[in-house]
Amino acid sequence: MSAPISYATLGEAVESVERQFIDADLYFGHGSTNAYDEAAYLVLHTLKLPLDDLDTVWERPLSGEEQHSLAALIKRRIDERVPAAYLTHEAWLGPYRFYVDERVIVPRSFIAELLYDELSPWVGDPAEIASVLDLCTGSGCLAIVAALTFENAKVDAVDLSADALEVASRNIGDYELTARVDTIASDMFAALKDRRYDVIISNPPYVTGDSMATLPEEYLREPQMALASGNDGLDHVRTILREAPQHLNDGGLLVVEVGFNRDGVEAAFPHIPFTWAEVSAGDEVVFLITREELVAAG
Repeated sequence: MSAPISYATLGEAVESVERQFIDADLYFGHGSTNAYDEAAYLVLHTLKLPLDDLDTVWERPLSGEEQHSLAALIKRRIDERVPAAYLTHEAWLGPYRFYVDERVIVPRSFIAELLYDELSPWVGDPAEIASVLDLCTGSGCLAIVAALTFENAKVDAVDLSADALEVASRNIGDYELTARVDTIASDMFAALKDRRYDVIISNPPYVTGDSMATLPEEYLREPQMALASGNDGLDHVRTILREAPQHLNDGGLLVVEVGFNRDGVEAAFPHIPFTWAEVSAGDEVVFLITREELVAAG
């Protein structure tokens, strides 16, 4: 792939990069959903311009140094299929920005949407939430959003990967939340002993064996341990459902993301009365259940 050596304007650069992305048949799913949005993002980020004001800078000229920086970035995106978030070392969940690199998967959890609404109506009074567990925290993004949502809560951010916890710690520090958000190295619940929480959230690995074999190349740049979860994608969910009651307070709430695998979850656990939340991706992605419902289901 050979990037154009010059662009007359920023707008011309966006349109050219978009065409290159389409021609290269890239996969989008790590912050952008299409070639145009990702082209605009990478151009604006390279030029250190606000991401929400493209129209006013459309005719802005690019310096030679800016063009070289952009060309190098676009070359890596196309030639190496590196997700844009790894190229810019940032990812966004709604209004929140997080540092990311190849040690963590790119944040994209739909649980964040529910946190923006304070888990309403399942949480009556957000001020009464005193403890939250983010299981399989990765970059720490959901732990941080939970801490910002439930301002009286202490949050434990748990992950098996020491590399991921280093990234999470950086993000926690960036948000000045080190007094309320702790990182814990643990294989699921193993190191938590008798700790209990008002809310447990988890976006665990959930990719099936068949899907792992056919993932777009961009996903192969992410840590595979953060994606794969057995043949049916439910190995981690099984552990969560089995052990969560021991770590939830009375009246506690469990929130788990499972990809688009509602049918698989309900087939595997037909006796459990899941509530499926409506998020922007529909009602097949995130389930909620109380401690009492889990205990009653056996």
